[in-house]
Amino acid sequence: MIRASYIVETPCPIAEVAAMMAGEQSAGTFVRVEGETDALRARFGARVVETAEIGRSERPSLRSAWAERRGLTGPRGLYRVVIDYPEENVGVNLPTLAAVVAGNLYDLGEVTGLKLMDVTLDPAYRARYESPAMALAGTRASLGVPSRPIFGTIIKPNIGLDPDEIAALVARLCEAGADFIKDDEIAGTHPHAPVDARIRAVMREVRRHRDRTGRLVMVAFNISDETDAMRRHADLIAAEEGSCAMVSLNWCGLGAVQTLRRHTGLAIHGHRNGFGGMGRHPLLGMGVQAYQTLYRLAGIDHMHVHGMGGKFSDLDEDVAEAARHCLTGLGPADDRVMPVFSSGQWAGTLPHTLAETRSDELMFLCGGGIMAHPGGPAAGLASLRQAHDAVRAGLDLAEAARDRPELAAALAAFGSGR
Repeated sequence: MIRASYIVETPCPIAEVAAMMAGEQSAGTFVRVEGETDALRARFGARVVETAEIGRSERPSLRSAWAERRGLTGPRGLYRVVIDYPEENVGVNLPTLAAVVAGNLYDLGEVTGLKLMDVTLDPAYRARYESPAMALAGTRASLGVPSRPIFGTIIKPNIGLDPDEIAALVARLCEAGADFIKDDEIAGTHPHAPVDARIRAVMREVRRHRDRTGRLVMVAFNISDETDAMRRHADLIAAEEGSCAMVSLNWCGLGAVQTLRRHTGLAIHGHRNGFGGMGRHPLLGMGVQAYQTLYRLAGIDHMHVHGMGGKFSDLDEDVAEAARHCLTGLGPADDRVMPVFSSGQWAGTLPHTLAETRSDELMFLCGGGIMAHPGGPAAGLASLRQAHDAVRAGLDLAEAARDRPELAAALAAFGSGR
C-alpha cells in the first residue's frame, strides 16, 4: 500500500470527507457510475485508515465557493486523515503516484484547507523506483572528505560574470580549500554565460587544480532546462570529468528529474527553490516529508533543506525535520541523500546546526559567509573548519576564536552567534 497522511480543515463530517477523498483519488467519483462494481471497488478502492480531530478553526483558512453556496462559513474541524492507496493503481509511475496522493484533493469544495504531510511506501515498492547514483558515500568518496561536514559555497555574483570570470573565481575557491561549489538557482544558460561555455571553462580550472593537488572539487552546474537539454548538458559535464549537475526540482518536475537520473551517473544536486509556495502555509500544499519522498524516488543525491538562523523563514525544527528525513532510508538499500544547508549560513550558525541535526552527515554551503569574509574566501573556509573543530572539542565559539583569527574575524563581521 501507498500510505498518505494529510491535515484537513472542513466544516463537514470528517468521515464523509475522508471517504470522498479516498474515492476521488482511486476507483470512485462523486456519483456511482456504470461498471463500478463492488469487486472493482474492493480491488482498486483506497481505504481510510484514520480520521483524528487535532483542533478547531473559527474561520476558513481558504475560501470555497462550494461551502459558501451552502452557508458553511462557521467553525470547522482540523483533522489528521490517513489513506492507503493500492500500489496496483499506480504501478511504477512517479507523476501518477503524485497525482494519486495529491492531485485534485486541493480543489475539493468540502475542504477549506488541505496539506499532504507524508507519503510512506513499502520498502519493496520503493525499490522499484530510482535510487541515488552517489548519495552520501559516493559524494564523500568523490571529494575525499570521509567524515566532517562538506564545506562549500555558491558562485557570487550569481549573475553577470562571463565564463572566464566564473572559471577564475572557481580556481580561487579551489585554492582556498572549498570542497563543493555550486551555481545559483537563477544561473541558467544566459547569453553572456551559456551553460556549455561555463562547464568547459570551469572544468578546465578544476582539472588543473586536481592535477596539482590530487583533489577533485565537486562543482554543481545548474543545468535546469527542458529534458533533452539537461541530458546534453549532463553528458558534457561527464565528458569534462565533472561529477555533479544541479536541478531546480520544482520547475523541471518529477518526470524530467527521473529521466535525467536514468541517463547519467552524475550526482544530482536537488535545489528546492519555490518550495515555500507549496510548504509555508499550514493548511495548503505539501509538508517536507511528502515532498522529499517524491523527489527521492526520482533518484536525487543531494537535497536542499535551507538553514538555521539564516535569512529565510524556516523554523529550526522544520529544517531539522527535513535533514533527518534525508538521512532516513526509504527502501531495503541505502538510499539516504545528502542534506544541503544554505541561505545566510556562516561559521556562527554551524554549531546550532550540528546540535539540532546531531550529525556531521551534511553539506554546509555559505555564500556571503565565505565570499564576504574580511580575509577572503580562504579565511571564510578556515573559519568554518575552526568552528567545526570547536564544536568537536566542546568549546564556545568566542572561546575558540581567541587563537583562531579567521573564526574571530567571522564573529566580528557577521555577529556573535545565531
